[in-house]
Amino acid sequence: MRPLSDLPLDLARSVRVVLSDIDDTITSEGMLTASAYAALEALHRAGFIVIPVTGRPAGWCDHIARMWPVDAVVGENGAFYFRYDRPARKMHQHFWASAEERQENRARLDAIEKEVLATVPGAALASDQAYRVADLAIDFCEDVPPLPEQEVDRIVAIFERAGAQAKVSSIHVNGWFGAYDKLSMAKILLADVFGLDWDAARRSVVYAGDSPNDEPMFAAFPLSVGVANISAFSHRLRHKPAYITAAHSGDGFAELAALLLRAKDGTGA
Repeated sequence: MRPLSDLPLDLARSVRVVLSDIDDTITSEGMLTASAYAALEALHRAGFIVIPVTGRPAGWCDHIARMWPVDAVVGENGAFYFRYDRPARKMHQHFWASAEERQENRARLDAIEKEVLATVPGAALASDQAYRVADLAIDFCEDVPPLPEQEVDRIVAIFERAGAQAKVSSIHVNGWFGAYDKLSMAKILLADVFGLDWDAARRSVVYAGDSPNDEPMFAAFPLSVGVANISAFSHRLRHKPAYITAAHSGDGFAELAALLLRAKDGTGA
């Protein structure tokens, strides 16, 4: 991982699309700071396509798509994308699985939930679980005392024994049934809504993240950026981001946004 300051401005000028994780990438210690939100708004106003790609639930993503300065949002680690058409006042929703499939998968996830809570002391259901449509989120440090890494691995193993996918974020273990992840839904969104085929996307997208569930995105996009706190997870990553910010969390996202805006304006050194 090279310092973000080493990113050539010519490469930064090629960016049209900013994809970013939310928790501990745009937010800091669970808060959306004024500086991080201002960075989002500045990118959007400058004409970048801005898309959060998050493990957070459908209920949150409806709010984000409607009220944040973004063009769309991918949620629940790729279960769907939401795009709000402001002039038409219409929310467009695209799900990976049908409503019937999601209902069947929920029964299987309910069984996993019971096993995890019965066998991993200190783990809890994520406080935002009620707003989810496709996955199960187990809290290991957001609203509970942080669990040891081996306990996080136990949660992942329970999901995987049941045939589910499981990804570790900075706060939750998210699990689901279905052959999708953040990358697969982002590709669908970029092609269907913004007309970017995969070759074009690889040349014009930057992705920012902070944790192991961002690994498919780090692997896919040559221009990928980890905020500084990703160093805590580097031992869990086979595919690391190409660049790393000097600042942590939302300040790191603002650092990336400032570089992109300087490059676009031609004011970079």
